[in-house]
Amino acid sequence: MNQLREFYGILKHAFRNLLPIIAVVSFFQFAVMQEVPDGLLSMAVGLGIVVLGVALFLQGLELGIFPIGKNLSNQLAKRGSLVLLMLFGFSLGFAAVIAEPALIAVADQAEVISEGRVNAFTLRLLVATSVGAVVGLGIVRIILGHSLHWYMIAGYLLVVLVTFFAPEEIVGLAYDSGGVTTNIVTVPLIAALGIGLAVSIRGRTALMHGFGLVALAVMVPMISVQLYGIVVYTFGETGDVAGNGLEMEAETDGVADPVAGSLALGMLSDLLVMVRDVLPIIAVVLVFQYLVLRKHIAHLHKVMVGFVLVIVGLYAFVVGLKLGLFPIGESMAEQLIAREQILFVYLFAFCIGFATTMAEPALIAIGEKAEEAAKGQLKGNIIRLLVAAGVAVGITVGVHRIITGDSIHYYIMGGYALVILLTWLSPKYIVALAFDLGGVTTSEVTVPLVTALGIGLATHIEGRSVLIDGFGLIAFASIFPIITVMLYAIGVELVSKARGGAT
Repeated sequence: MNQLREFYGILKHAFRNLLPIIAVVSFFQFAVMQEVPDGLLSMAVGLGIVVLGVALFLQGLELGIFPIGKNLSNQLAKRGSLVLLMLFGFSLGFAAVIAEPALIAVADQAEVISEGRVNAFTLRLLVATSVGAVVGLGIVRIILGHSLHWYMIAGYLLVVLVTFFAPEEIVGLAYDSGGVTTNIVTVPLIAALGIGLAVSIRGRTALMHGFGLVALAVMVPMISVQLYGIVVYTFGETGDVAGNGLEMEAETDGVADPVAGSLALGMLSDLLVMVRDVLPIIAVVLVFQYLVLRKHIAHLHKVMVGFVLVIVGLYAFVVGLKLGLFPIGESMAEQLIAREQILFVYLFAFCIGFATTMAEPALIAIGEKAEEAAKGQLKGNIIRLLVAAGVAVGITVGVHRIITGDSIHYYIMGGYALVILLTWLSPKYIVALAFDLGGVTTSEVTVPLVTALGIGLATHIEGRSVLIDGFGLIAFASIFPIITVMLYAIGVELVSKARGGAT
């Protein structure tokens, strides 16, 4: 009975989180477009399914993913073997990324854009290996107690330097590839690993040391993909490429493609694909739990139910988005461009960026964990508002770049130069969390909508290349939340010092 009451509370919470999206879509559809959208009933049903999916997902996290992540990190830490911990971190990072559908889509696009110079599978291996290696490095950082800000300052100086030399065709996709490495399942699991490890080591705090693994997993692929791009554009040759390069991951198409003429079989097939994407992570957990630690999983039935709820909730969530949001989001962007209402394009980009981020399940989960770790220093709702505002500003700036046709190089380098400066000035307790929140924003809600917006704009604005100008919005959605969270922390510290001086 208590669990039912708890689930009902999560359901209401999920509905409240979806209200900003409903408000944005309603305003633009009825006040700006002044027309009733086609398929209004299916959209309403879709939004209801989204609410149910988010609630199931969050319940599954609490039952399965957070406990298993924390327990594994605690048990490995007790073993006292740095090699084992690094191997676990590498395996988890690699497994989380290699089967990621969004990365597969980005890798295929990179192959097309480079006219065959970039090999899609090689790129996926490179990104997955980069993430695995850097999660291993992040574990060493937690054990040694190093502050994350030195890692991030050095890393993003390298990011900016590499961007200066990278070919234009690869920059947007390289930054997008960093963004898509962190999805709705892997972010909570990696965060749970870091927090669990930090609280199990004396002298470490969850807020300063537990966060940061997601940030590293986002940053390093940006460097490795651009370096790979420099090499292949310098020494590589063009080759035959299948496809036309315009089919992004088919997340914005139909709810499910029929299999053998049956929609039900098609939906089952899609659900099995989602299970397949999570299987590498489950395999790593089982191998380390039973073959390395040689211990049974505590409360195995609850953990299994948790993983099932995560998968079913995620599937319901994606189906609901396809029914309720993607069609109207894409059509509105196209209609605004067709009507030459550029001011409303900017307003739509800002509003949809804010609204989708507020509904992002991974952000909700990490915001709650950050509030627990901060012990009164931060509020989960304030974190989400700051991140949503950052995404809104970032997407608006990215849309401006597409409309004006400016090079992405200068925007990205300027953005990360500001991030480096703020990292230097920010209170150390906020740095790891701020960078993690930049990675959380590029998940299952934001990525498809933002990608569709970028491609839609580049397609309908004369003189823009879909393959060059249509990508890169995800990078902007990652940069600006880091800036807003750090500015907030700096502001709070200055106010606190001023009050202390006054008394």
